[in-house]
Amino acid sequence: MHSKKVFLYGELQMTVPFSDVDWRSINAGLKKVPGLIRKTWLYGIRGGSVGGFYEFDSEENARNFAVGPYAEEAAKLGASLSVKLFDGEVTEAPSRDMKSPHYD
Repeated sequence: MHSKKVFLYGELQMTVPFSDVDWRSINAGLKKVPGLIRKTWLYGIRGGSVGGFYEFDSEENARNFAVGPYAEEAAKLGASLSVKLFDGEVTEAPSRDMKSPHYD
């Protein structure tokens, strides 16, 4: 059985001031990604890497994003990409206990 709640952690291995990130246009494109429920932006405190914590409605949609638009953006920027997928269903009870906003 495939999870209906999948989290994707992704990080572009590059250093850029966050003020140089065109997050408005990136967000506009992300809102069209199939199965993407939400994204939390992340920015490395000392390293300046840009990434995010994404929630998808299926493993298939998360994988398609990772190997498609996300990988293409990294290549366009000349950056390496680190991606990990996590099953959000098996961790629901302990996450709710910690008041995670991803389980409303």
